[in-house]
Amino acid sequence: MQLYNTLSAKEREKLIEQAGKNRLTISFYKYAHIGNTRIFRNHLFFHWNVLDVLGRIYVAREGINAQLSIPVENFEAFKDHLNSISFLEDVRLNVAIEQDNKSFLKLKIKVRKKIVADGLDDDTFDVTNKGVHVNAEQFNLLLEDPDSVVIDMRNHYESEIGHFKNAVTPDVDTFRDSLDIIERQLAEHKEDKKLVMYCTGGIRCEKASAYYKHKGFKNVYQLEGGIIEYTRQVRKSGLENKFRGKNFVFDHRRGERISEEVISRCHQCGKPCDTHVNCANEACHLLFIQCDECAKKMNNCCSKGCMEVVALPFEEQKKLRKGKSVSNKIFKKGRSTVLKFKK
Repeated sequence: MQLYNTLSAKEREKLIEQAGKNRLTISFYKYAHIGNTRIFRNHLFFHWNVLDVLGRIYVAREGINAQLSIPVENFEAFKDHLNSISFLEDVRLNVAIEQDNKSFLKLKIKVRKKIVADGLDDDTFDVTNKGVHVNAEQFNLLLEDPDSVVIDMRNHYESEIGHFKNAVTPDVDTFRDSLDIIERQLAEHKEDKKLVMYCTGGIRCEKASAYYKHKGFKNVYQLEGGIIEYTRQVRKSGLENKFRGKNFVFDHRRGERISEEVISRCHQCGKPCDTHVNCANEACHLLFIQCDECAKKMNNCCSKGCMEVVALPFEEQKKLRKGKSVSNKIFKKGRSTVLKFKK
């Protein structure tokens, strides 16, 4: 029984091009109590691999968090399979605002301790005792309510390129950092303020809402479906769009344009720009904002030092990065001192 990838990303990319079929990029999550996570993981891989599902999925005892791509023609069969799993029946699916057939190139279903890395002791509170879910129209009203404190629960590199008007955007590297900062700043307003949170698709806010209720906050709200669902509702119902800029996404697209406003700037020259890239030097792989002009000038690198490395023969580059790991820095090194105009 095949429960692993047999094709490389490049091989899969070529097959997608040859197939010429449109794919949907979607995401969903669900907090639930899963007994045997490994058996559940294998069950998903077996069924989803047949449907040509690609993506990044985390399974933990607390639930599932999935970002994936699937051929349009297999979408209904995929939903049928979800509905056959009791706790995933009729789960909300966030369909990407901008589609890209190559948003994911492998199917990776991993068993993790948690579906959201938070550093919390979840045994002290019930993650299913969540705050009040609000739709786009209700969220717009809360944004203008003087008794509301609207918090962006994402990290600094996400909110830098796009966020809601009037929202507080903590300058943090991790979700866990946000939890402590917000609790300290609002410690005196646990009863008189409305704590309103949003994130990309809702998963971080849902856990945060349960956490803050556990900490004594009386009026806790979250934007249901996050920025993705908000945008869908705004466009469908003709509501005012109060989101500025781009929504950062964790796939090859790196962002979806929600409004035409560009609120960030190139980290190298300072001109208006909201395009995230990874440094071409694989030993660096720094995530940063780079305009087309700087990309050409810097050969898609973040610094002159990385340009020198990229100019070396491939085998020399491999020797330089041997034994080094950059996986934990991909989304955090945007603070690098080599970037003159970093946030």
